[in-house]
Amino acid sequence: MLPQALPIVIEVRSVDRTMRKLHFPKASIGAYLIAIALAIALPILAFVALLLVQLENNERDALKGDTVQDAQSLARVIDRQLQDMATTLRLLSSSPELEHNDIETFFTRTETVLRTDALFVLLLEKDGQLRLNTRWPLGKPLGKTGNIAALQSALDSGRIEASDVFVGPNARRWVYNVTLPLDHSPAGAALAITQDADQLAKLITTEALPPGWSAAVLDKSGHVVAAGGPTILSPGDTFNKDILPKLIASSGVYQDDKVLPHSLLGYAQISGWSWKAVVWGPVISAQASLMSTWRFLIYGGVTLLLVALIAVYALARQVRITIQSIADMADRMGRGEIVSPIDSSVVEANQVAVALSNASFDRSVTEDRLHFVMHELVHRTKNLLALAQAMTRQLARQTDSVDTFQRAVADRLEGLARSIEVLTSEQWSGVSLRRVIDIHLATFLQGPQQLDVKGNDFLLKPEAVQNLGLILHELATNSVKYGALSAPEGKIAIEWTNEPGETGPMIRFVWTESDGPPVKPPTETGFGTTVTKAHAAASFSGHVEIDFRPAGLVWILTAPRATMERKRT
Repeated sequence: MLPQALPIVIEVRSVDRTMRKLHFPKASIGAYLIAIALAIALPILAFVALLLVQLENNERDALKGDTVQDAQSLARVIDRQLQDMATTLRLLSSSPELEHNDIETFFTRTETVLRTDALFVLLLEKDGQLRLNTRWPLGKPLGKTGNIAALQSALDSGRIEASDVFVGPNARRWVYNVTLPLDHSPAGAALAITQDADQLAKLITTEALPPGWSAAVLDKSGHVVAAGGPTILSPGDTFNKDILPKLIASSGVYQDDKVLPHSLLGYAQISGWSWKAVVWGPVISAQASLMSTWRFLIYGGVTLLLVALIAVYALARQVRITIQSIADMADRMGRGEIVSPIDSSVVEANQVAVALSNASFDRSVTEDRLHFVMHELVHRTKNLLALAQAMTRQLARQTDSVDTFQRAVADRLEGLARSIEVLTSEQWSGVSLRRVIDIHLATFLQGPQQLDVKGNDFLLKPEAVQNLGLILHELATNSVKYGALSAPEGKIAIEWTNEPGETGPMIRFVWTESDGPPVKPPTETGFGTTVTKAHAAASFSGHVEIDFRPAGLVWILTAPRATMERKRT
């Protein structure tokens, strides 16, 4: 019967070889090692690039907030200047010299007080005629103010107002007025302080802004009162007419690549006045650090990839030589020759050679064992990477800064590392439930009296060790922050019981907190809620209940016992 079955075996082997050729082309070990290096490195680089894209979006949102704050800061600086001028006007308006129409004494006193402040006091009639201007000697013919509209507006409103920027008829330079109406004063209809726009520009600094950014103060009609920064704007210049109609809120940002290519503008209304403060500049200069990170990722990634490929090529060459030697040794063994072990730089290869010299059976056993270990290693690595990837993706969506993201990831990975450490010590055969609880809660307890554990111990599956460890770590972290473990007298009670179920035995796992601060339901849900609720329910195919009782949090997991327990062999 054997001679008849032999052609069938040969045909099956031929078909198997053909299938392998279709899926895995014939190539050198160097080519396969390079392909493995690329398969590992490229997804990691792509994932890092994805995180950087997310970070760039977060940075852009943060930049918009910073731009508004910069505009508001400039608005507060200008507001203080205008308020100081208004206060000065109020003090001057109550002087007895004005009440007695003693213009000469009022002039002398006011000129002396304001001489070093580059501020000049104007006394105006209702028709705009100047009675005095401390910029010029008393008695000099002055004429009328150059901005009668601002005077009339202040008189109509009855309150202090800042004028638009205008060219003073006497000074022949760009100035602005802060005008105070005088009620029934024999000296005149209004008192005003005037200042050169160039003096106001000294208050506009761009040192705190990103490189290449500018700032300006705009009057009610949209003209530049004063400006600073690389953009050349002079007092009286009309600001961009396409932008002005869009600045309607009290503060905000404006971005339009057609009007301001690759730039961002922030604005803020100066409270109580008709002026606005604006800051603007290129986005790329504000995100220079992020661009540097992108360049570092590109250059560093390419460099590391090249180094990895060179190292893989050198390793492949060495491995290829060693394998060829072992293949030659096995060939001679097949021909019945007595061979001695080879001496190479690869210790494992030497061990394989010794095993080959001893017996082909030992070699076969060793190869099977290596295949099994590699399969288990790949399987465990995939599971850990998938869990870490899901965890980092969730945290990236729910954190607003790199530092917060790093701390959150490090905290979760620490809990995961404890589960892996205890599993490794048990050779991934499972760990008892009580040991998992002790390992994950040891660092959070101030004393053993804070923890009460009840329930018949049993062996957990490796997957259950990781998932339950992550959940316990999250519950303990939340308890330290907000719950029972935040108080020395606080206590945690953990109890599990068996219950009958429709599909088999169920386990009811209860976490109860007591003697801590009063509990309030959270207003927002984050990654912790995802882990303790959605992840817990999905990992154990069960149901999670969370009760935020004032006396203490109660967390209940009801799941099939088979999803947790590892049967002893």
